[in-house]
Order: sequence, then structure tokens, then C-alpha cells
Amino acid sequence: MIFEATPLAGAYVITPEPISDNRGFFARLFCATTFTERGLNPHLDQISLSQNIHAGTVRGMHLQRPPAAECKLVRVTAGAVYDVILDVRAGSETYGRWYGVELSAANRMLLYIPEGFAHGFQTLVPGTEVTYHISRGYEPALAAGIAYDDPDLAISWPLPPPVVISERDAAWPRLRDFDPIILP
Repeated sequence: MIFEATPLAGAYVITPEPISDNRGFFARLFCATTFTERGLNPHLDQISLSQNIHAGTVRGMHLQRPPAAECKLVRVTAGAVYDVILDVRAGSETYGRWYGVELSAANRMLLYIPEGFAHGFQTLVPGTEVTYHISRGYEPALAAGIAYDDPDLAISWPLPPPVVISERDAAWPRLRDFDPIILP
């Protein structure tokens, strides 16, 4: 696995290193030992799948507050997304900054998202599926989010305003009205 640090401390784009032969290839997508050696959270408590019918669908920007703060390992298994993370950790040098990367079934890249980051994506093609490996189970009372269209953030979503977005995601507050995440 090749780990490429993003401009936001603790977040990484991970590219599998295939070992090929006449059958195709084999590649590791996750290794607890390698994650631990890099100081990343190797604990995975939940695996979820997001199926998205339309191109332009936006999901996000989601996170959970402590004590259920979670890290995620995200991968696209069908289609493509523009995946965005936002640092909302209190005291972080990159607080309020976002980073986006295209993840697709074709490029096979993964995004490691540490605790204290909001996460969202916009589907680039119809029929996109996204798999999340998550370090904590979902706790609805601790769910939080930031407005995907906060003008102060000016996230550069690649497609026009979303074809589909949930009422909950459309109602998240702007970053300036959000209490930063204080991690233990």
C-alpha cells in the first residue's frame, strides 16, 4: 500500500500496490499492522455500503462527536465520487480547511479519514457504490454535520447543485455555527 499524506494532518490517500500474474492481481486494501506502524487507527467496528442511483448526489458532510468520534476508510467499488474531508478538530492548524480527491472503482484508491473530520462526497456517475470501514458504530445522538454548500468553505463540487440530497444533509449548520470537535 502506498500512503500519500493529504494537506490535512492525519488524512491519507492510499493506493493499493497490485501483485500481478496471468490470473490478474492481488492487492492489500488494509493491514492493521501497517496502520498501527503509521500511527493510524487500525480498529474497524462497522462496514457500510452507500448505493447512489444518480450522478450529482451529495452525501455529507457527516461525522460523529466524541465519545463516538470515528475514523473512516472509504473506497468506491462501482462508479466514481469526488470525496471531500473537512478538518473540524479544535486547535488544529488546518481547522476549517477541506481536501477533495476523486475515488473510483477504476483508480482503486482509498481515503483514510481520521477522527474529527467531516466527510462527504458527490457522485460523478450513476450507479456509484461507496464502502466505508468505520472505527465506531453509528450513534444517532452524536451524529453531526456541516453544510455541504457553506459559502465560507467554498467546496468546489465538480457537478452543479445536487440532483439528490437528504433533508438532514441540506439542514446542517455552517462551519461558523458549529462547535469544533475536541478529541481526548
